[in-house]
Amino acid sequence: MKFSTRFLGVAVGAAMLLAPTAQAQDKTLVIASTQVPRHLNGAVQSGIATAVPSTQLFASPLRYDEGWEPQPYLAESWEISEDGLSVTLNLVEGATFHDGEPITSEDVAFSIMTTKENHPFTSMFEPVTGIDTPDKHTAVIQLSKPHPALLLALSPALAPIIPKHIYGDGEDVKSHPRNTEDVVGSGPYMLEEFTAGEAIILKKYPEFFIEGRPKMDEIIIRTIQDSSSLLIAMENGEADMYPFASSSQSIRRLQEVEHLEVTSEGYAGIGPINWLAFNTQSPKLSDVRVRQAIAYAVDREFITKALHRGVSQPQRGPIIESSPLFDPEIPPYAVDLEKAKALMEEAGFGDGMDLTVDFLPGEKDQQQTVAEYLKSQLGKIGINVAVRTAPDFPTWAQRVSNYDFELTMDIVFNWGDPVIGVHRTYLSDNIRKGVIWSNTQQYSNPKVDELLNAAAVENDVDKRKQLYAEFQQIVAQDLPVYWINAVPYHTAYDKTLINPPVGIWGAMHPLDQIDWSE
Repeated sequence: MKFSTRFLGVAVGAAMLLAPTAQAQDKTLVIASTQVPRHLNGAVQSGIATAVPSTQLFASPLRYDEGWEPQPYLAESWEISEDGLSVTLNLVEGATFHDGEPITSEDVAFSIMTTKENHPFTSMFEPVTGIDTPDKHTAVIQLSKPHPALLLALSPALAPIIPKHIYGDGEDVKSHPRNTEDVVGSGPYMLEEFTAGEAIILKKYPEFFIEGRPKMDEIIIRTIQDSSSLLIAMENGEADMYPFASSSQSIRRLQEVEHLEVTSEGYAGIGPINWLAFNTQSPKLSDVRVRQAIAYAVDREFITKALHRGVSQPQRGPIIESSPLFDPEIPPYAVDLEKAKALMEEAGFGDGMDLTVDFLPGEKDQQQTVAEYLKSQLGKIGINVAVRTAPDFPTWAQRVSNYDFELTMDIVFNWGDPVIGVHRTYLSDNIRKGVIWSNTQQYSNPKVDELLNAAAVENDVDKRKQLYAEFQQIVAQDLPVYWINAVPYHTAYDKTLINPPVGIWGAMHPLDQIDWSE
């Protein structure tokens, strides 16, 4: 069993570890992360950086097990109407927010509608027309049309239940001060301290509605952006768990550490894709022939086999290749430099062009390394690429969400169902300035909108697959994005931990059952 070591000091230099200032005989889990969250409210922000702490701070109506089966959480049971146009949530009694206020159906209704209005995944709750609250423990979600992904959307990382008495004060929920300080949550852990870029300290909520949980007294999420320092912390036992590891070199190094277990389990619902995104409204990239030329110049096989040392797999389209909805007939854009040059000539750029590529800060393998490869590879077809770095995630997100980019590397999740994780990138009505991981490519095709909107309400599996196949063929021609590889996420954790996060959402799931063995 491990006991509490509090990390409150300010890191000086990338290699310096946060210094312990106090000791307490409490069970503590230290999670190492390269991610820097802007805030902690998953109702209005997607991504790993927010989701890991948000799912500890806020409970959701449902949670999911390793077999993709929904399980009770704040909703002890639920019923779907025969016509598929309503879902009734029967809430547990006695659940409270961290300030002691009861969690009611009004909070559930407020939370889902707030998420619908503010979250970048607009398609996730788009069919929700309203939520009836006949009593304090019953919420009836009303739909304008069937929604095959609704139950999955009620998962922890996607539907946190936030307090109406805090967030219903008229302030903009996206910039609400309680997103970062004095957070009042509904989940197994309470916020004690949030120092952006350093650490998030979470304390056990003693009145959590599931008896005997959480098992840990404290969770510390330490931000260690320098990968070498992070690996040293894991090797030395100064950190206990490192989720979302994607660097092949890091994964192999951690596999050699005797006291660590390293697994790829826990990411089935995520469907992470590493890709190159185009700003389709840029004068240089608005011509599809330029985007296709770039696709013909990039070698996926070299990236996955050489740069990623065979750890990652090529990805040819917008739906993860492990999904039954993936269309294997999608054009692969095999490397053809002569064809790429001819397309550049046709587009009026026979003399070449200058482009800037950004990349998501974090693991170098998937992002910076590929961006630097693009610099050399695209030079072969007359494109001079400048690689632009960002000091942290918020800086990168600000640039990309406000269209201040030409090319950018990115990692985007399918989120279990295309309605949740795929539609947001390609729907015209999801072009939302200032919102990251929406349609930041500013891509618009009415036929794509029609196909995705039809697939979003189609319950017949075969018909749904056909709609998605046609969608994939169109975007493979239009290329708002060039898909490169599936991200090989792994979790490294101390072998003495019990119940590590191996469900479909990994660490973007409540860690209320994780514990130290005696």
